[in-house]
Amino acid sequence: MRLFVAIQLSDEIKKNITGTLHDLKQKGVKGNYVPMQNLHLTLAFIGETKDPGAVKDALKKVSFKPFKLSLSELGTFGSLIWVGMKGNQGLSAAAKSVREALDAAGIEYDRKEFTPHITLIRKASGSWKQVTAPKGQMMVKKISLMKTTFKDGRPVYSEVDSF
Repeated sequence: MRLFVAIQLSDEIKKNITGTLHDLKQKGVKGNYVPMQNLHLTLAFIGETKDPGAVKDALKKVSFKPFKLSLSELGTFGSLIWVGMKGNQGLSAAAKSVREALDAAGIEYDRKEFTPHITLIRKASGSWKQVTAPKGQMMVKKISLMKTTFKDGRPVYSEVDSF
């Protein structure tokens, strides 16, 4: 089972991001657009695991205070376009707690430095700098263990459990 730990976004945030995705398309930006139902903020990518129960047990030990997540600017990692966050103290603390819980349980995960972002478009090409970043904020009160399946060659993300 291919797993990752994420923050699921509110409907309002998804709606605002969808508006920005529409604007990017109107500006001629091409690429693999993330469908609205797949928008999320990854805290830790675990990948393939045969023991999702161990991951669940580890995540039950995660502790963080609810915090406000606010969208900020658009940016890129190579050909990937994302929207970033501002006021990241609570978010960074939640990501740290998740990663510490996974470490304590001996669960492997992608150890790249945590850079909070929501992926909008993969393999993007075209000018995006004239597009206004989406606005919005939400309270984060839980994290989700997510799994990836594939339908017609495209990823579909679904919640396994929340904590």
